[in-house]
Amino acid sequence: MEYTKINAAVIDSWVDNGWEWGRYLTHDEYLSALNGTFEVRLTPTKNVPKEWLGNLKGKKILGLASGGGQQMPVCTALGAKCTVLDYSDRQLENERIVAKREDYAIHIVKADMTKPLPFEDGSFDMIFHPVSNCYVEEVKPIWKECYRVLKEGGSLLSGLDIGVNYIFDNDEQTVTNTLPFNPLKNKDHLRQLQESGGGIQFSHTIEEQINGQLEAGFTLKSLYDDTNSSGNLHEHNIASFIASWCVK
Repeated sequence: MEYTKINAAVIDSWVDNGWEWGRYLTHDEYLSALNGTFEVRLTPTKNVPKEWLGNLKGKKILGLASGGGQQMPVCTALGAKCTVLDYSDRQLENERIVAKREDYAIHIVKADMTKPLPFEDGSFDMIFHPVSNCYVEEVKPIWKECYRVLKEGGSLLSGLDIGVNYIFDNDEQTVTNTLPFNPLKNKDHLRQLQESGGGIQFSHTIEEQINGQLEAGFTLKSLYDDTNSSGNLHEHNIASFIASWCVK
């Protein structure tokens, strides 16, 4: 089985067990967004600066690997026309639940972002891409596809795992692994993920991710770092993620 299909099934199970990225927006949160009070996240704890979003009224947004009914409902409430692409049935179902409850339209696409994106060139004004490419072995082709499907002047907002989490054991106490972390090439890495129920995950460096965005043609506008939402690294304020804002 392709590793992305394994990950889709694992994420479905996480959603069924209350995964934080699979808890969809409440009705009251949606009403607040309609009234201009909202927050969206690319990484675990920090909200995306409103400057990064700008005025979304009438904008076409692609939520890339962004299912779950969290970010796209907010963007819709702010006036955007949204498309969401994900390979998790449960995450896409959450999008349908919120859209039906709040009576809005959203284009829902089940697809794998490791494949060419099923959209025409210059289709979107913005791509919103929360932390998810840690489930992908090669990230640079994704940046090239993002560049292709964005309009000139369009923005790519992405959350990026920078690899720190893969150094440590599950308790985040002991340095266990060398990097890169790749279970397709390292049997010990695969064993660790199988024991923890973590699907198939991969470490990526800042160089690989930010330079990959620049090599694809993007201009970097801003970035910020973030921690895990809990655990030893979070308690020591050790950054394990960054978020980037790039423009075509």
